[in-house]
Amino acid sequence: MNAPIRRLGLVVAGMFCALLIATTLIQFVQARDLDNRAGNRRTLLTSYSKERGSILVGGDAVAVSKKTDDQFKWLRTYPKGPLYADVTGYFSFTYGSSGVERSYNDFLNGSSDKLFYRRLTDIITGQSAQGASVQLTINAKAQEAASKALGNQRGAVVALDPKTGAILAMVTSPTYDPNLLSSHDLDKVQSSFTKLSDDSAQPLLNRAINGNLYPPGSTFKLVDTAAALESGKYTEDSVLPGPAKLRLPGTDSYLPNDWAGNCGANDKVTLKRALTISCNTAYASLGMSLGQDAVRSMATKFGFGQSLTIPMSVTPSVFPNSLNKPQLAQSAIGQYDVRATPLQMAMVSSAIANGGNEMTPYLVQSVRDKNLDVIETTDAKTFSNPISKDTADSLTDMMESVVSEGTGTNAAIPGIKVAGKTGTAEHGEGRNADVWFTGFAPADNPKVAVAVLVENGGTVGQEASGGLVAAPIARQVMEAVIGK
Repeated sequence: MNAPIRRLGLVVAGMFCALLIATTLIQFVQARDLDNRAGNRRTLLTSYSKERGSILVGGDAVAVSKKTDDQFKWLRTYPKGPLYADVTGYFSFTYGSSGVERSYNDFLNGSSDKLFYRRLTDIITGQSAQGASVQLTINAKAQEAASKALGNQRGAVVALDPKTGAILAMVTSPTYDPNLLSSHDLDKVQSSFTKLSDDSAQPLLNRAINGNLYPPGSTFKLVDTAAALESGKYTEDSVLPGPAKLRLPGTDSYLPNDWAGNCGANDKVTLKRALTISCNTAYASLGMSLGQDAVRSMATKFGFGQSLTIPMSVTPSVFPNSLNKPQLAQSAIGQYDVRATPLQMAMVSSAIANGGNEMTPYLVQSVRDKNLDVIETTDAKTFSNPISKDTADSLTDMMESVVSEGTGTNAAIPGIKVAGKTGTAEHGEGRNADVWFTGFAPADNPKVAVAVLVENGGTVGQEASGGLVAAPIARQVMEAVIGK
């Protein structure tokens, strides 16, 4: 009789131990994960019970919480809605958050470990709890100029401070109004989110850093040129073949220029002139001469294939592997399977502008508590050193020529030296080209580097080119930053 009782006692003791361990795991080990689980209504209501910190551009709040008399207590509002939507993201009871609202959520809702002693002080003094504010690097004038210039065309604009990596503008189109998703009318929120999600134009997609990416077209010739100059085998004056069309090795196919003609007398052209007029045949030939390893290595140094957060995650740009000669020729002019984000191409120009020192892009300048004491700041740091200063200087000279007398004249700013490169990228049979411009100004003392991408030729359609459509947008953004 004693043996069965002992066995039963051991089973009961084991059950109590299991219950104690499970309770401990739930209360201590899994507590944060459970609190952060999507759809946890109790946690969501708790997060709405105190004032969420503001997101600031300059001295203006572009995301701010307002007191309400409903169960949520605080309503998240976006005074300029669509203008900053792809930066702020949204904060929604039903659909969670995105953008800076998500990346800096612990600071904004006051739960960050860095705010522990401030929370403790609030409890002792009886003050109302409040989240920290987040100061962005965005330049309001540049953001407004980018949005206005891009208009209703699908695409994206990114502007960087080449000396620090600070993001001065980030605009995508089409966009959305985050107020539609932060509303306390949950039925309307659901309807709005469904409509936005089902929209084929993908207004919730931040085209500047995510999505399916884009063939960079002739803007990629900057990478080829950097690889050529860094090899020590080429200078600005090196002569390249520049026929009207180039036969691709081992095929009966030809790669043509964007116009019906060659790039220079006797089908020859200098490297500088080839960049100035964007000679496809010269750069296809150059890419094959350099070899795929050299081109890929330079692309990687600039950031292709590398992970990056700004603080939102950026989809890595791509330079393909295992290329044959025809594929390499097409890749050298930013076609075939080469894909890039507008941010990546802005980083290429930024590195050239900064003497070969490529800075890490960042969107948040600082975090402050409700007393305006600084909790955290973002320090400028180097991302890579893809090229030497001599190479950067040569590239700058060549890019100035693009704007002064080549394909990028629509980016010119009177009285200011501007360096740039246009791009026109095919991306499917029967579809209008995506068009690009990337560059910086002033070329002799850079304050802004920019990349502009307009999908499907924008409002110009099949006649579009980077110089015609994207360059004027870039010019307006650069003018906004340098005060012209």
